[in-house]
Amino acid sequence: MNISNKELQINDEIRDAEVRLVGVDGSQIGLVSNSKAKSMAEQAGLDLVKIAAKAVPPVCKIMDYGKYKFEVSKREKESRKNQRTFDVKEVRLSLNIDKHDFETKVGHVERFAKSGDKIKVSIRFRGREAGHPEIGYDIMSKFAEACSEFASVERPAKLDGRSMLMFLAPKAAKNKPEKS
Repeated sequence: MNISNKELQINDEIRDAEVRLVGVDGSQIGLVSNSKAKSMAEQAGLDLVKIAAKAVPPVCKIMDYGKYKFEVSKREKESRKNQRTFDVKEVRLSLNIDKHDFETKVGHVERFAKSGDKIKVSIRFRGREAGHPEIGYDIMSKFAEACSEFASVERPAKLDGRSMLMFLAPKAAKNKPEKS
């Protein structure tokens, strides 16, 4: 049963005169007065919880509210644990990059890719450089080729105003350390 509300009304918080009651085992008990539903929950040693407030009449269920809250928090914790997270790291290149600087940036990308992060590669065009985007495309394609062993192009190079952006994704994400 999926209950979407974070704050559910329980026991004395329920003020409706008549409710549709669902038993502990999920069986439909039917329309009963609020006081009768509360007494049935008390006899079972459990709580009366309003699970569908917008229904006419509202639907209430007899359950152990503390146990329910514990199970919901456990499920949420488990789903957060199984979530895969990654960061986006940025590497900036320039149009007149030297060979050694280029190789250093490739090394950075290799390290980021091995840790499972995505990489944003950018070139910022300054002044007259903006008139030569083809040089930027050449550098980006050479960079993608140099990184092809450990990263693949997720989004190819694209001119965006005075910047050129390209996104790389790690090829082998199996040796990524868990982040939380």
